[in-house]
Amino acid sequence: MQPTATVLVYSDDSNTREQVRLATGRRPAADVPQVEFIECATPAAVLTELGKGGIDVCVLDGEAVPMGGMGVCRQIKDEIFECPPVLVLIGRPQDAWLATWSRAEAAVTHPVDPVEFAATLASLLRRKALQGT
Repeated sequence: MQPTATVLVYSDDSNTREQVRLATGRRPAADVPQVEFIECATPAAVLTELGKGGIDVCVLDGEAVPMGGMGVCRQIKDEIFECPPVLVLIGRPQDAWLATWSRAEAAVTHPVDPVEFAATLASLLRRKALQGT
């Protein structure tokens, strides 16, 4: 198992980014690596960080301003070669179809439920590890 996994978190709201960090903890599950975070408050910062490489999973806030996480997701799926898996935070369970439209691999509702979020993030990290082997 790799020593750490890098998770990019995009939200214009620092409280949302903090909720993601707190829900994840040091490690979202015992069988996945510890997590390091890269926080982005703008879509341009997301593109810059993804361009550098090394991101294992992206967590994108669907309610972010000026560009929501679903729009960012769709853009990075089109523009980033071997784009990492994406987890989108959605405002309502009924918005899950929009997450599918954006090509996100997973979606959880906001405010973040720590148990659901950690389990979903861990499953994406497992999937990423399997793809890497």
